[in-house]
Amino acid sequence: MIDVLSRFISELRDSGVPVSTREAIDAAVAVGEVPLLDREALRSALGATLIKSAEHRLAFTTAFDIFFSLRAAPPLIEEVLTSGEVPSMTGRAAEGSGQGGQGGAMPTEAELAEMVRDALLSGEAERLRDAARLSVARFGGVEASRPVGVSYYLHKTLRGVGLEDLLARLLSGALAPGSTESAQLGLPGSGALRERFAADELGRRGATFRSLVEDEIRRLLVEGRGASSVAKSARRPLIEDVDFMHASRDELAAMRRAIYPLARILAARLARRRRHGRRGPLDFRATIRRSLSQGGVPLEPRFRPPHPARPELFVLADVSGSVASFARFTVLLVYAIAAEFSKVRSAVFIDGVDEVTGLLRRSVSIADAIERLAREADVVQGDGHSDYGSAFRLFHERHARQLNAKTDLLILGDARNNYHASEAAILKDLQRRAHRVLWLNPEPRAYWGSGDSIIAEYAPFCDGVFECRNLRQLQAFVDELA
Repeated sequence: MIDVLSRFISELRDSGVPVSTREAIDAAVAVGEVPLLDREALRSALGATLIKSAEHRLAFTTAFDIFFSLRAAPPLIEEVLTSGEVPSMTGRAAEGSGQGGQGGAMPTEAELAEMVRDALLSGEAERLRDAARLSVARFGGVEASRPVGVSYYLHKTLRGVGLEDLLARLLSGALAPGSTESAQLGLPGSGALRERFAADELGRRGATFRSLVEDEIRRLLVEGRGASSVAKSARRPLIEDVDFMHASRDELAAMRRAIYPLARILAARLARRRRHGRRGPLDFRATIRRSLSQGGVPLEPRFRPPHPARPELFVLADVSGSVASFARFTVLLVYAIAAEFSKVRSAVFIDGVDEVTGLLRRSVSIADAIERLAREADVVQGDGHSDYGSAFRLFHERHARQLNAKTDLLILGDARNNYHASEAAILKDLQRRAHRVLWLNPEPRAYWGSGDSIIAEYAPFCDGVFECRNLRQLQAFVDELA
C-alpha cells in the first residue's frame, strides 16, 4: 500500500499539484485509519490531506481513479469475459439480461441493449455495473498496447450502446400514460413536474452508467499498462498552467472562476507590502525625546508613519484576434485589483486606439464588458491588423500628458507588428513620463524576436518585460509588481 501511495503522490506532483513531505506523511497516517476496501472513505481521507485548492480536485480525482481502481470484475462478468459465453442466468443477473438468459454466445447487440435498458430502468448499482462491463467487452475493443486513452474507448462503447438514443426512448415511454417505464421510475405528479422528474432521473442514471463504463475501461488499461503509464496519458494541465491563447471554452470559464480569489489575495498582498514596505521620513523630535531617558546614548531613530500615494494604472491592451483571449483575462485582473489603485484607466488598440475606461465602468459584468468592447471600441484605423507603432503614436498624442510619476503603464500584447514601423522612440518618451512601463507578452519567450515580433526593439524602454501565458505566470508578475 505504501508503494502505491508513493507512486500516487508522485503522479500528483508531476501533474503540478503541490504536495509537501508533511502532507505525504499525513496521507500515510490517514490511510491507516480508514478501511481500504471502502474507496470513498479512502478518497476522502487522501483528499483531505493532499488537496488544498478546489482547482486541483480534478487532477486528484483522475489520479485516484487510476491508482486505486477496482482490480477485479464480479464473477458473472469475469466468466463472460474469459469464456466468451453467457451462462444460464438466474435471479438478479437473469432479470437484467433480458433475452440473454438462455445461455450461449456473447449477447447480441439487441440483447445487450435490452440489458442496458432494464438496468437503467431498475437503477440498481450491480445491474448497471454488469451492463457497463459487458458493453465494454462487446463494443470497446480495449487494447492495452494501443497508445490511446480512456476517452477513445469510452466514445466507442457509448456509441455502440447508443446511450443517448436509448435514454430518449425511455423518456418518451416514461411520459406515456400507464407505461411500464413510468411505473418502474415511480414518477410523481403530472405535466411539467412529471417530465422534469423523469428527465432528471434518467439523466442521473445515464451519467452513472457512463461513469461505470469509464471505470471498466480504466481498469482494463491499468491491468494491461500499469497505473503510472495510464496516469501519464490521462494527465491534463492544471488550470493555472493552461495557456491563455489555446484554452477551451470550459477552461476559459474555469479561469474566470479562479482569477477572482487570486485577485483578492494579490490585492491584499499589494496593500500589505505598500503599508509595511518602507519607512516614512525621520521624525527628529521623536528621536530626541526617545533618547533623553538614556542621555542620548544610544540614539534610536524614530520615523513618521509612511503615507505612500496609491499608484495610478493605465492599461494599453492589444485586442487583435491573436491575443483576444489573453486580453480579456488581464482586463478581469485589472477589475479585481482596481480598489488598490487611485485611478485605473484602460485603452485598447489594433491599429487605432480607443480609451474604454467609461465603457468598462458602465458594464454590469466582465462578460458584458468584453461584449461591449468587441461591439463599441473604435480600434481599427487602417487595415485592421496590429500596428504597434501607429497605436503608440495615437496614444502619445491623446494621453501622454496624463502620465506622471505615479502612473504605471501596463502594455499587453505579443509585439507582432506585421512589419510596420516600430516607433520605439515614442515608447521611450512614454517611459520618461511614467513611473514605469511594464509589458506582458502572452507568447513563449522562445518565440520572441521571430518573424514580425519586435519585442526586442521595445524592451530597452520598458522597466520589465514578462512572459505571461497562464495564471501561474500572471501571479508571478503581480508579485513582481508589488
